[in-house]
Amino acid sequence: MTTQAAEQGSARLYSRLLSYVRPYKAVFSVAVVAMVITALTETSFAALLKPIMDSGFVSPDPDFIAIIPWLLVLVLVARAVSGFVANYSMAWVGRRVVYDLRRAMFNRLIYLPAAYFDDHSSATLVSRLIYDVEQASTATTDALTLLVRDSLTASALLGWMFYLDWKLSLVFLVFAPLVGYTVKRAADRFRSIGERIQVSVGGIAHVAKEAVIGQRVVKTFSGQEYEKSSFDRANNHNRQQAMKKAAVAAALVPVILLVVGVGVALVIHIAVTREGPETLSAGTFVSYLGAVLMLMSPLKRLAKVNEKIQTGVAAASSIFDMVDQAPEPDPGSVVLDHPRGRIEYRNVSFRYGRSDREVLSGLSFVVEPGQTVALVGASGSGKSTIAALLMGFYRPDSGQILVDGVDLTDLSLASLRASIATVTQETILFDDSIRNNIVYGAPQPVSEEQLRRATAAAHIDEFVDPLPAGLDTLIGEQGIRLSGGQRQRISIARALFKDAPILILDEATSSLDAISERLVQDATERLIQDRTTLVIAHRLSTIENADRIHVLDGGIIVETGRHAELVAKNGVYAGLYRSQLQERARLAG
Repeated sequence: MTTQAAEQGSARLYSRLLSYVRPYKAVFSVAVVAMVITALTETSFAALLKPIMDSGFVSPDPDFIAIIPWLLVLVLVARAVSGFVANYSMAWVGRRVVYDLRRAMFNRLIYLPAAYFDDHSSATLVSRLIYDVEQASTATTDALTLLVRDSLTASALLGWMFYLDWKLSLVFLVFAPLVGYTVKRAADRFRSIGERIQVSVGGIAHVAKEAVIGQRVVKTFSGQEYEKSSFDRANNHNRQQAMKKAAVAAALVPVILLVVGVGVALVIHIAVTREGPETLSAGTFVSYLGAVLMLMSPLKRLAKVNEKIQTGVAAASSIFDMVDQAPEPDPGSVVLDHPRGRIEYRNVSFRYGRSDREVLSGLSFVVEPGQTVALVGASGSGKSTIAALLMGFYRPDSGQILVDGVDLTDLSLASLRASIATVTQETILFDDSIRNNIVYGAPQPVSEEQLRRATAAAHIDEFVDPLPAGLDTLIGEQGIRLSGGQRQRISIARALFKDAPILILDEATSSLDAISERLVQDATERLIQDRTTLVIAHRLSTIENADRIHVLDGGIIVETGRHAELVAKNGVYAGLYRSQLQERARLAG
């Protein structure tokens, strides 16, 4: 990208970022008015130096000397009040911008397609939502405050200087191009380094998140040193990028102050060496010098404002990248009023992203309403992909998937997913109460009778009833305060409460103890009654009563039949079944 294109892109990003300030222009206007008053009070101090010197020292005026303290107090009070109003108003606008940006990001995040989450780690996305938004807010509030207030202050001081001696003040304009060039070069560096800092923060969040979530594995396998090393690398990379940014910022202000300082020295030299009618009076010179010295502070802050803006632009690029992502495609409009649950795959083929390998190839099968159909096969054979396609998380590359004779592309996603409940092997629970995990997503108010039936059928009452808070007991992140069997039964209760005609069941009893396995299996049998059930089977002993079993290998169905038929064929299924029997016997022995 050329420098000009990069600058145009930065300008567009910053303009778009500032558009989030526009809804609060009334409060922002109040802040600007307060900043104008602040700038005028700054200039008033320099302006007062002239009469103080002339009427207070050179030619003393008793009347003026008497009112000098009151004038100074008046200016100080005006400055204090206007400063408070400006700072509070800009802080209010800033937090509204943070709120709006985060809301826009999260509202888009929850509607993004599954493929987007395949390509972006959750830690990176959370980092954008938290860190990047704060950085962008700095560019819209802190930077704007400095830009408006200090520009006004500098302009007012320069105006006063030109009023006192316009010829002398023209000296400063000679140095303006050099200052502009320095600021431009620094802006380019701030933008590129800022983008790298955003990425490095995501890296820190990713390492920390995995260490926290996997803390039991870390402890069990003594992985603390490995995690410390990984975190140190990510943390050090962030430090290095931050120091590069600090180096540019640290060099920018002294360079600008040096340039301006040379101008100040030249101005003072000219002023004190003048002779004749252009010689300044003592009061005028002191006032002029005071304005020059007071000008240094706003110029110093203005030199730093570009750092905040470019950091915010880099963050805005990350934010709007998410906000501008296309939501999950939902072209269908057909609604299933009374779904029966018939599922049909017609010659379906699919590959993930840009992968060359087909996960499914020409897959065709039918599940009649109320049937239980199991999918078995080695890892990577396409079982989970079949379920993901049925849920509409991905679209087939070719072929059709139909529910009750309607192509999935013609069904609205809301209608499709309202017809399906899932129980997965990796139970997903939220850091909330047992009740809210079971009724998750259900319309309010919730039917207590329906909830009671679901908890009873899933055998939840036996461990919930003794709890002081009952169903309102908080379960912690991912249900950490519960056992594996208890978590799985809550997941089953959630599916029972939804009462959808289609069930996707990713069997999850292999890691449970015998008692938990029996309870979960009993709850599962109640769950599949009168439902069209697609079972992703891992333990073949649990699908012996399935109406039909499809054996997958390399994305195609290689065997189909009931359990006894497939064992009698002595093919792939029989081999898998015997292998599991032998493994079970070995463990039992």
